[in-house]
Amino acid sequence: MAACERENSPPVVPCVGAIVHDDARRLLVIRRGQEPSRGLWSVPGGRVEPGETAAQAVEREVLEETGLRVRAGRVVGRVRIDAGAVVYDVADLACELLDPDPVPRAGDDATEAVFADAATLAALACTPRLVETLGGWGVLPD
Repeated sequence: MAACERENSPPVVPCVGAIVHDDARRLLVIRRGQEPSRGLWSVPGGRVEPGETAAQAVEREVLEETGLRVRAGRVVGRVRIDAGAVVYDVADLACELLDPDPVPRAGDDATEAVFADAATLAALACTPRLVETLGGWGVLPD
């Protein structure tokens, strides 16, 4: 029975998310331009490409989606998102900004990109459980 369940299980897709704060402890967020959760706000991120490490993937995704350069740090948490046909296994990494004057510019899969303080983040339509999850990890903006 367990073997049959595994055979019928959706594939697991490795993904990353970036936890990026600026000097004012605002959190970098993007409005998603693609499914899942198109139009909702989340942290930058995406799939880990073949041959990439999680650190390489998160640095690439932040650059593609926001135009900002970061250095990946430690994993702050993991989430699994069941999207029906696939399950996204997302490792969220703390990232250090490398740009001296970071101004996010939306690109690739993002339609908007901003640094959000706590009040701004609370007013945004975010992906399911984003705020609760980040709060549990202690990485919400100030």
